[in-house]
Amino acid sequence: MRLFILLFFVTSLFGANIRMPEASFIASAGVRDIVVHDAKLYAATEASCVDIFDLQTKERISKIEVAKITDFMGDIINAKIYSVDVMKDKILILAQGESGFAQLYIHQNNKTQLLITSSDMLSIAKAKFIDEKRVLLALLSNEIILYDLQKQELLYQEQVSGSKFSNFALNEKKDEVVVADESGSLKILRVGDAKLLKTLKGQNLDNVFQVQVANAIIVSAGQDRRAVVYDTKKNTAYYKTSGFLIYTVGLSPSAAFVAYSSDEHNNITLFERTTQKDIARFGGIKMTPTNILFLNENEFLVGSDDKIINLYKIK
Repeated sequence: MRLFILLFFVTSLFGANIRMPEASFIASAGVRDIVVHDAKLYAATEASCVDIFDLQTKERISKIEVAKITDFMGDIINAKIYSVDVMKDKILILAQGESGFAQLYIHQNNKTQLLITSSDMLSIAKAKFIDEKRVLLALLSNEIILYDLQKQELLYQEQVSGSKFSNFALNEKKDEVVVADESGSLKILRVGDAKLLKTLKGQNLDNVFQVQVANAIIVSAGQDRRAVVYDTKKNTAYYKTSGFLIYTVGLSPSAAFVAYSSDEHNNITLFERTTQKDIARFGGIKMTPTNILFLNENEFLVGSDDKIINLYKIK
C-alpha cells in the first residue's frame, strides 16, 4: 500500500507522460562532453579519463586515461575532461591542468601525446577538430585560437568579445563557428581568419550556457530560461520559455527537432522546430544534464553530472 502511494505521488509530481530511457551507458564519473564516431560513443568524464562505448552493445570497450593533478592543498585529484573530439584515428582530449589552466592531448595508435601543458598558461574551455591538421580552441577570456597540430603552434588568437566565454558550435563544414558568451548574443565567425560574419542578439538576455548548429539552424540554452531558435537563412528567431535554467540544448541532424533541459527535475522537453509544438518529455536523469546529442532523427543521448548517459527514442 505504501509503495502504491509513493508511486502515485511520484507520478503526480513528475507527470505521467514522461518517457524513460531505452538504454543507458555507465561512465566512470560525471560526464562533461559526448561525441559519436564510427558507432562508438566517447564520453569525457570527471575521472581523468575518456570512456569509449560500443553503441550497439552499450558496453564500455576501452578508456583513455590522462594525468591526475595536484590541487591547491597539495592533494592528488582527478582531472576533469572538459571536451573530447574524434577525427579519423585521432582523439582530441582537453583536460584540467594545474593552477586553473588546461592541458591538450592527442591520442593516436594507443599513444597519448601532450600538446599544450599547464605551463603554457592557457585557460582553454573547449577544443574541437577543424580537420586533421587544425583544432579550434576557446579560452575563458573569450578568445579563440586556431592551432596547428603538426607545427604545434598558434595560427591566430583573436578576441571575440569582452564577455566571458560559454560555449561554441561548429557548422557541418567546420568553416564557421558560433560563439556564445555571458552577453546573451551569439557571434558567427569564419574559422579560417576569425572574421566576424554576423551577430545574433535580442533573444537571450543573459548568459548562454550552450549552443548547437545543424542545417543552418542555431539553438541556444540560456540562463534566462529561454531556449532560442535562430533560422539563419530566413533571418528569423523565436524562443521557448522554461520554469528553470536551461543548461543544455540539442538539435536533430535535419534540425526538425529541438530538445532542451526544461525543469528542476532534470527532464528534457522535445519540440518540433517549425511548429514549435511540444512532442514529449523525457526523464530518468538524476543530476543536471550537460549534453544532448542526437544520433539521428529518432534517437538522442543525454549526459549529465551523473555517470549515467541515457539513450532515448522519439517514436
